[in-house]
Amino acid sequence: MSRFLRVSAILIVVCFATIVHAQSFEATKRAAEKGDAEAQCSLGVMYATGRGVAQNYTEAVKWFRLAAEKGHANAQSSLGGFYAEGRGVAQNYTEALKWLRLAAEQGDAYGQYNLGWMYDNGHGVAQSDKEALKWYRLAAAQGLALAQNSIGTLYSDAQNYTEAAKWFRLAAEQGDALAQYNLAEIYATARGVATNYTEAVKWLRLSAEQGYAEAQFNLGGMCLTGLGTAQNFTEAAKWFRLAAEQGYPDAQYHLALMYAKGLGVARSYTKALKWWLRSKGLWPK
Repeated sequence: MSRFLRVSAILIVVCFATIVHAQSFEATKRAAEKGDAEAQCSLGVMYATGRGVAQNYTEAVKWFRLAAEKGHANAQSSLGGFYAEGRGVAQNYTEALKWLRLAAEQGDAYGQYNLGWMYDNGHGVAQSDKEALKWYRLAAAQGLALAQNSIGTLYSDAQNYTEAAKWFRLAAEQGDALAQYNLAEIYATARGVATNYTEAVKWLRLSAEQGYAEAQFNLGGMCLTGLGTAQNFTEAAKWFRLAAEQGYPDAQYHLALMYAKGLGVARSYTKALKWWLRSKGLWPK
């Protein structure tokens, strides 16, 4: 009953790795206005996150740019990420690529990961698994779980499941929810490892507890069928509900069935209809 879909990171990641010290916004701004690159990057982080000041992506871009032009690697990576997402500035993959490359070549792990993502997805540059893998590996060597998961995805796409499992595990053991889900899929489908539903449930649970909807849905399925864990309709309904409340259609459909049959919940045709309509996108918003 469980339906696994391998997942890789689908969005560029902006990392605010710069430590914003316990100084006030005003103190940081004064230092930034004097041309201190670290303060300028910190001020960008403050505007980007709304820490100590109202969130303002346009101001964040302004300060990241000033620091980036001075060669600040984290500011370059953040500015590249903002261009890639069109946050506080018009989306421009060419500009994103320029700043991410500068950060990556300085050894910034998030710059390396994001540059790999650009090659992986063909944004601003010709798609190239080879170049993507090159930059992902550099970021992964610094322990970046996002990059490790992405390497696993590339190997899985190439049907090298043994290597995929290795990289998914490295990221999963760092607590990356996507990698935990992907590793669960590896165990459930016997790709690169022997089938082990108990291990699949273990990693699904870790991912689900972080709020990952696909993991919550599949964990509900394992609880419903008793694969890798004791059959428990109440637990199944719980995980279906958590995924359903995040708008996951398959979970909404299965929760409707649980209500219709009275499995793990009190039977309610009204609630069954509600969740069925939601699964079909027919419930009024």
